[in-house]
Amino acid sequence: QVQLVESGGGLVQPGGSLRLSCVGSGSTLSAYAMCWYRQAPGKERELVASITTTGGGTSYADTVRGRFTISRDKSKNTVYLQMSSLKVGDTAVYYCRAFRMVEYWGQGTQVTVRS
Repeated sequence: QVQLVESGGGLVQPGGSLRLSCVGSGSTLSAYAMCWYRQAPGKERELVASITTTGGGTSYADTVRGRFTISRDKSKNTVYLQMSSLKVGDTAVYYCRAFRMVEYWGQGTQVTVRS
C-alpha cells in the first residue's frame, strides 16, 4: 500500500513558477512509475508528465513541454514537478499517481494562475 501526499500548490501570477512535491509513504516510490495529472474545472483529468522508475525517462504533454520538469529523489521518496512560465490555462488540481500493476493517487494540490 502506498500513500501519496502532494504539496506546493498555490496562487501565482502568469509567468511565475511553482514546484510541486509528491511524498510517498508505505513503500519506496522508486519501484513505481510516477506521473503528474491535472484536472481543471469542468474538464477531464489529463496526463501532464511521467517518469520511469529509474528517472532515466520522462515524457510530457505538448501543452507543458519545455515549461515543466518532472524529477524524483529516491533519498526523499519524493517526486517533483517544477513548473515555470505558468499560464492561466495551467490552473487545475494537480495529482500524482504511482503505478506498478496497481495504481495509487494522492489527494491533489490546487494550482491557480491569475494576475
